[in-house]
Amino acid sequence: MKDESRLTAFVEQCLADGVSLLAIYGPGCEELEEKIGWLVVEDGSTPGRFLCTTSHPEESFDDVLNMAQNWEFERADPVREVWL
Repeated sequence: MKDESRLTAFVEQCLADGVSLLAIYGPGCEELEEKIGWLVVEDGSTPGRFLCTTSHPEESFDDVLNMAQNWEFERADPVREVWL
């Protein structure tokens, strides 16, 4: 992602909205997952900041979407696709 401020704002919105999972797919997904992890953790002084992330560089989009739908089905939360 070229604009880091947009990524920071996105992560903060996910935390505010109570998002439970970010399943990241495609080229560079592992690096993006790591960046998001650091944004969530910050300096470690806020223990309530938590967001599960996964990266899927070798899986099909359908497999990742299926995994996310099953994750959210257990929580009765909707799944939303976000493209960065």
